[in-house]
Amino acid sequence: MKKMGLLGKLVLGIIAGILIGFFCKDLIKNFIIIKILATFSGLFGNFLKFIIPCIIIGFVAPGIADLGNKAGKLLGITTLIAYVSTILAGLSAFLVGKAILPKFIKVAELKEKSNLDLNPYFTIDMPPFTGIMTALILAFFLGLGMAHLKTKYLYNAVSEFQTITQKTVSIIIIPLIPFHIAGIFSSITASGEIFNTMRTFSSVFVLLLLLQVSYLVVQYLIAGTVSGKNPLTCIKNYLPAYLTAVGTQSSAATIPVSLECARKNEISEEVVDFVVPLCATIHLAGDTITLVLATMAVQMMTGETPTAAMMVPFIFMLGITMVAAPGIPGGGVYATLGLLEKIFHFSSGQQGLMIAIHFAQDSFGTATNVTGDGAIAIFVDKLFRNKK
Repeated sequence: MKKMGLLGKLVLGIIAGILIGFFCKDLIKNFIIIKILATFSGLFGNFLKFIIPCIIIGFVAPGIADLGNKAGKLLGITTLIAYVSTILAGLSAFLVGKAILPKFIKVAELKEKSNLDLNPYFTIDMPPFTGIMTALILAFFLGLGMAHLKTKYLYNAVSEFQTITQKTVSIIIIPLIPFHIAGIFSSITASGEIFNTMRTFSSVFVLLLLLQVSYLVVQYLIAGTVSGKNPLTCIKNYLPAYLTAVGTQSSAATIPVSLECARKNEISEEVVDFVVPLCATIHLAGDTITLVLATMAVQMMTGETPTAAMMVPFIFMLGITMVAAPGIPGGGVYATLGLLEKIFHFSSGQQGLMIAIHFAQDSFGTATNVTGDGAIAIFVDKLFRNKK
């Protein structure tokens, strides 16, 4: 079990939850298992709500401070292009989702049709120490202040808080996620909605993979048009980085391979050494596509209709949040939970579905992020050469 990857554990949790829901819902003595899992999921969901402001402050503040400490126009250009790419990825996902998702998602698929009592035995309130928007504003306030003053004491304190938060996520939250997912799926199965949910899962998964690949092609077409390079050759040169990211699920761990791939595309050494490591942190177009499509799918499954007025502000905020997503598996979705709760009022069950969808494609989302960094490097290199 220890050697099994996170995705394998997640799949095992989904299967276990479905089996428990099937075999225990009609047995009074065994129904207690579903109730226990529901109780655990409720407690775990409350703890997630508590930790979200800590994640925002712990990662956004030092992330902005780190960006501010790197002077130069190259930083501003690269950051702007990465942000625009992330926003365009989110808007593309919204338009595609708006056109396609209603065709295979029925309204209110997650509404319970069962008379079973699926409520937990008890709950413990764990109110966060501050609201989501307050935490985000405070993080920007601290980050910009530390970047401007170049203070070491506050930066060290916030960095240590970041380390504590990251350890909490890595040691406590991630290992318990499969049990949380098992609890959610056992309740969905017991309520009789598992088949609709799994059908939606598979449809969303296929759609987001196709959109991620399509977005990569568009990125390289634009970069190739601007630079005069062959887009297909550039994509081929970056395939080793894509495959490495699929295996590692980490943009940071893929940086050495990404650097070599970028050099094969004849990008200047100065741009390669700066842009590739920076974009590994701030450019998460693949995660953005996943999170936008998954958010829309979960909304539709619970009887809501995602509109441009709801999704566009979410996408712009998501682009900022992705800059400081924790560099751990599932970091993008953890950093987004606060926005989901604040903007869409997602329950712990809906957040659990978001986590499950995100983890299921995390390898491919990371690969999309990394490969897109190569297109940005080509674009920035062309601008850099022209200015020289």
